[in-house]
Amino acid sequence: MHTAIRTRLLLCFRAINVSEYWFVPRILSGMAIILYTKEEEKMELLWQFVVLVVGFAMLVKGADWFVDGAAGIAEKFGIPQMVIGLTIVAMGTSAPEAAVSVTAALKGNAAITIGNVVGSNIMNILIILGVTAVITSVAIAKSTLRIELPIMLVITLLLMVQGYTGNEVSRVEGIIMWIAFIAYLAYLFVVAKNNPQKVEDKEEKKKPIWLLLVLVVIGLVMIVFGSDFAVDAATNIAKTAGLSDHFIGLTIVALGTSLPELFTSVSAARKGNADIAIGNVVGSNIFNILFVVGTSALITPVIFESKFIIDFIVAILAGVLLWVCTFKSKLLKRPHGVIMIVCYGAYFVYLLLFAEKVAPYIDKVLK
Repeated sequence: MHTAIRTRLLLCFRAINVSEYWFVPRILSGMAIILYTKEEEKMELLWQFVVLVVGFAMLVKGADWFVDGAAGIAEKFGIPQMVIGLTIVAMGTSAPEAAVSVTAALKGNAAITIGNVVGSNIMNILIILGVTAVITSVAIAKSTLRIELPIMLVITLLLMVQGYTGNEVSRVEGIIMWIAFIAYLAYLFVVAKNNPQKVEDKEEKKKPIWLLLVLVVIGLVMIVFGSDFAVDAATNIAKTAGLSDHFIGLTIVALGTSLPELFTSVSAARKGNADIAIGNVVGSNIFNILFVVGTSALITPVIFESKFIIDFIVAILAGVLLWVCTFKSKLLKRPHGVIMIVCYGAYFVYLLLFAEKVAPYIDKVLK
């Protein structure tokens, strides 16, 4: 195609006899190729964004159907609602992060694997809780403030140390994370048992077992293919737009996989049930590290790049900011939400303008 454009332009200039301006046809033909290439790149970029959105939609809806189907099957077998909520539903909300991280790890794209998790955790606190707090004040439970939030900070620091010391998260470390994950589920089970909540009886027509099985299968298929679309599209966007996988993983992919938490928190705030938002976000962040990274590491060791050190520090500082904002009043108020959104804006500017420039210096300091 490029050769055809050049040939036509050269023939045109020969016909009007501009030999004394021999450089003009070459310059113009080069410009035509550049314009064509840029137009082609724009269309390719647009197409990849469409694929990315489709992938995210499949992830979110697939996780939703999988949870509905699996929870329905578990209920038919007499498994208590509390156990269903703590396992199937909780892990289902982390399914998008898990699917994307595992797919990226298998494809050797560690920047998206780690970036997706740490980026989601930063976004969950600074953007999701920030936006929710701007809509309405959000209460925090004592157990979240005293136990779960410190757990989140400790395991975030643990993951950073694991990755830095060996330049990867190994299978052995994945096993350690899964042991910690099971221990955390046991803790949640004890808390739920000691603090039973009334569940409103919903007069819903129960789905037949065959339909529940169909939902589980279709949900799993959508999660698998959605994660594949999302990872491939994110990688291609990074290449086409000249952006790093590090930036894409921490922003676009993190946002896409955080959509369930975003919809849940904003919807709860509008309905006056925002009190569940902080507990859900902190719990989701713990699941992202222990379940998502742990599962990814069990399947294949996850390479850890030193440039992620800054991002992990930001994730820890975001957790500390949440604690500072809530430890006295037990409320996350509108000014706190504004501060969180501004902090994320500053972090986004760092990612966009300075992250790649700072990376070599981080390598030098750590070595």
